[in-house]
Amino acid sequence: MSGGLETDLGTEFGGGEYDLHRLGLGAAGVVAFVLVWEIASWFNPAYVLPSPRAVADVFVVELRSGAMLTALMASVTHWLPGTVVGTTLGIALGVTMAYSDLADDLATPIVRVLRPVPPLALIGFAIAWIGLNHAGAAFIIAAGAFWINYYAAYGGVDGVSAEFLDVARSLGVDTDLGLIRKVVLPSALPEILTGIRTGIGRCWMLIIAAELMGVPGLGRELYTASQNLSVDAVLAYILVMSLVYLVLDTAVGLVQNRVLAWQ
Repeated sequence: MSGGLETDLGTEFGGGEYDLHRLGLGAAGVVAFVLVWEIASWFNPAYVLPSPRAVADVFVVELRSGAMLTALMASVTHWLPGTVVGTTLGIALGVTMAYSDLADDLATPIVRVLRPVPPLALIGFAIAWIGLNHAGAAFIIAAGAFWINYYAAYGGVDGVSAEFLDVARSLGVDTDLGLIRKVVLPSALPEILTGIRTGIGRCWMLIIAAELMGVPGLGRELYTASQNLSVDAVLAYILVMSLVYLVLDTAVGLVQNRVLAWQ
C-alpha cells in the first residue's frame, strides 16, 4: 500500500493516521449486531428471520453459481450510464441557472413544478417512451441523479463571492466562459463533489425501483426472492448491494479528499 493511499484512508476514516482504535470499535459493533441477529433467529422461523449462517450459505451458493455476478453486472449496465447522464445534466443546469439570471428566471417555474415528482412516478413514462430494457431503467436512475446534482451545483455557484468575480475581471478575465472555468467552478467544487457523492449512492439505491418493471439486475433478483418468501436470499442480495455501496462510497470519498486537498 502506497503512502498516499494510507494517508487518504486515514483521512477517510477520521484521522491523519490510520485509526485502528475506531476500526476496532466498528468491528466490535458488527460482531455485536451479528450476535443479536443470531439470537433473534432462534426465536423465529427461517421464513421470517433466517440465521446469519443461513444467509451466508445462500450468498456463497449464489456467488458460485454466477447468478449474483450476472445480476450485479446487469445492474451496473443501467446504473452507470443513468448516473453519468443525470449527474452531467444536473450539474450543467445548476451551474447555468445559478450563474445566469436570465436562465434562472426562465427555468425556475418549470423546475418548481417538476422537482416534487419522484423517480418512481416516472416508471410509467420509462415503459411507454423507452421500454422494459436497460435504457428505461437508466432513465429512472438519471432522474434520481439529476435533482441532487442540480441543487448541489446551484447552491455552490450561488454562494460564490461577487468579490472573487470582480478580482478576476480586474485581472483580465472578462468572458462568462472564462469566469465560470477559472473562478465559479473551482469555488463551487466542494458542493458539486458532495452532490456527486450523494447522487452516486442514491442512484445505487434506485436500481431496486428501476428493476421492479422487469429489467434484470440485483433489484429484480431481490424482488423475485421476496415473492417466493426466500428471506435468506433477500438478505443475501441486500448484503451484496450494501457491499457494493460501501466500496463505491469509500472510493468516491478518497477521490473527493484528494481533489479538495488544496483547501
